Amino acid sequence: MEDQEQPKTREEILEMSLEARIQEVMGYQINIDNYTIALSEISKKSHADQAELSEFTDQLRNLLASEKLEQKKAEIMLAVIQQQVSS
Repeated sequence: MEDQEQPKTREEILEMSLEARIQEVMGYQINIDNYTIALSEISKKSHADQAELSEFTDQLRNLLASEKLEQKKAEIMLAVIQQQVSS
């Protein structure tokens, strides 16, 4: 197994952090899209199916709200890192 070279400078660390934050924001967006589409699919089902899926629907709504909040936090930290990289 090859040893990966560890970042040595502040700039290298910030660049790595920047990429990680971009990926984090994208991950949240993928989940947001998935939960939104799932809720839409459930809304197209019969009233009986919707009633049967009500607990799952509630879980999806909670997950959606949580992902949106976490994405906002990640976007703030992304902006912080972007400011440091560009300065």
